[in-house]
Formats: sequence, C-alpha cells, structure tokens
Amino acid sequence: MQGNYSKLIAAARKARLRAYAPYSQFRVGAAVLTKTGEIISGCNIEISSLSLTICAERTALFKAISENRRSFKAIAIATDQLDPVSPCGACRQVMYELAGDIDIILCPIRGKEKILKLRSLLPLPFHKTKFV
Repeated sequence: MQGNYSKLIAAARKARLRAYAPYSQFRVGAAVLTKTGEIISGCNIEISSLSLTICAERTALFKAISENRRSFKAIAIATDQLDPVSPCGACRQVMYELAGDIDIILCPIRGKEKILKLRSLLPLPFHKTKFV
C-alpha cells in the first residue's frame, strides 16, 4: 500500500465502531495522519436535527486542529459499505482548507482500499480571496 497507511486505516476502522448513527445506521470512522506521524481519529455523530450532524472526517480534523496539529499527510475514511465511499462536499472543502491536497484513503468494510489525492475529488476548491 502506498505510503504504508496500515496503522492509519486500522485507526479509521476502529473509530467507525464508535460512531453514533442511530438514525441512518451509516457508521463512518476517519483518521488523519500528521506529517510528524501522529494519528488522530474521529467518528460521525448524528443528531435528530440532521443539519447538526458532524461527519467523521470533520471530527478527526477538528480534533487535530484543536490539539494544535496543522500539517497533514493523509486521511483514511472507513465505512460499513462494500464499496469505497467518498466524503461529502462539505468535508472535501474542510479537508482542502485545513489539510491541502492530501492523500484520501477510502476503506470499505472488505476488499481493497482506494487512494486518491483530494484535488481529484475537489478540482476547483473555494479559496478565500485576499483584497489588498
């Protein structure tokens, strides 16, 4: 596997088991790898007012940022699905803004992981324009 992401994938799969998804039953775990080798994980958390739900990818990245981690190499996203599932649009934008064009590892419940660059999922990311 490219980049030897086995520990990162294992952390994402473990985080999936902690997901709180009573409404959709769609459990997702994510784990972000810092450039210094640390792994920080998160899971999706559903709320009955679904717009207040947070995805696993954002949970992991927000935890990392709150722990003063600012430099990332990859994120693994694990689901209960048989095929790889890509992150939602909101997560794509958050990942790009906080982590840049990192490796995204999509991890189905069984079978082969898929590794892509974030820019392949978000080819025209929104950028804050600086006005001089």
